Amino acid sequence: MGSGRNSMNRLAKIRGHLTRLDGQPLGKMALVILLFLDLFILTAIFNGLADHTRQLASPDEFIPQTCREIVLNEQWNPTTRIDHLAQLVTSYSGSYYRIDEREPERHPLCEPYLDLIGAMKRDKPLSAAFEDRKKVAYEVRELQRDIDRLKGAYDTTLLETMAKEQQGQPAVTAIRGDFQKKAADLNQLTSQVAALEQTINADARVQQLWTRVEGLQKSDRDLLLSDLRRLNFWYPVKKLAMQLLFLLPLFAIFYAWNSVSVRRNRGVQALVSTHLLIVAFIPIFGKIIETLYDIIPHKLLEKLIRFLESFKLVAIWHYLLIALAIAAGLFLIYICQKKLFTRERLMERRIAKGECQNCGKHLPAASSACPFCGDNQFKPCPHCQQSMHVHGCYCRHCGAPAAE
Repeated sequence: MGSGRNSMNRLAKIRGHLTRLDGQPLGKMALVILLFLDLFILTAIFNGLADHTRQLASPDEFIPQTCREIVLNEQWNPTTRIDHLAQLVTSYSGSYYRIDEREPERHPLCEPYLDLIGAMKRDKPLSAAFEDRKKVAYEVRELQRDIDRLKGAYDTTLLETMAKEQQGQPAVTAIRGDFQKKAADLNQLTSQVAALEQTINADARVQQLWTRVEGLQKSDRDLLLSDLRRLNFWYPVKKLAMQLLFLLPLFAIFYAWNSVSVRRNRGVQALVSTHLLIVAFIPIFGKIIETLYDIIPHKLLEKLIRFLESFKLVAIWHYLLIALAIAAGLFLIYICQKKLFTRERLMERRIAKGECQNCGKHLPAASSACPFCGDNQFKPCPHCQQSMHVHGCYCRHCGAPAAE
């Protein structure tokens, strides 16, 4: 009970340091300046946090998707490998956004592949050859689909013509002519694709890449996959450690400043340092919650879903979500009603604004009762017998508490 009272007193002191200066409520202009200061410091903290955390290579930077596509994808055979390579070389090649100049740390197994792909992207003639091949190959696929449709239509029309003898002959001739034209166009496009592939395959870097892909061993794939899984598991923890390494010293500085300011009764410094202490605590709390969400719920939810699936009870998951939403709603309503918008605070606002303590309507000057609902606004003070507000906490004449 005593510890709970101490906690409440401590919270009341913190709230006082946040909203009052030398025992007086803050003026509106001072409050606006404080809020702008809080927002600026909070933005600066998050920007610095991002720059500091960026020093830690993420799994996507240490083992980029390009490396995963080459090493882990076992479909790079002589028939399909040039299609895969064209996808990698032409991806993001037309981006106008500036790529981060900082060279991230990369997996040793990925280094040679990424260097080769990067060199191919920077080679404009080679990149143009890949782009041209990609466009022509798309035209080949579309033209092949048209030819397949024409072939089906030609076979159907031919059968109908044979049944009706000479009546459908013009239609058969037209389809045959269109079919022959498209087949000639297809041969021409196929020749263009072959010429472009010959140009691409003649490049020394492409040949070096084919040699490396053909020399990949199962042990290389297993090693990269194992490292990737380990990175994905430990990265949230390492990221949190990097973030706390930036945030905790800042929080300690603000805490020390606040402690000295409160102890020496430095009003303005206590006010500002208390705000900065809260501002520095917000990202610490947020990053801890974010890390817990990244690590714990994913695996727990996966196990829970698998357990429900084994009993064919997956729909119960929606019951759990509904129950959690109701619990969260009850908690928020309780906080709002019991802590933020209590009856005592409502009465304080109504008395301060000259409103009826019962119905909340504005009272005419010097009214002892509400002309709208008839509720009395004053009662005798138990200490001095002068009139005080019915729901006031203290007498307006002698300052004695209403409880006396």
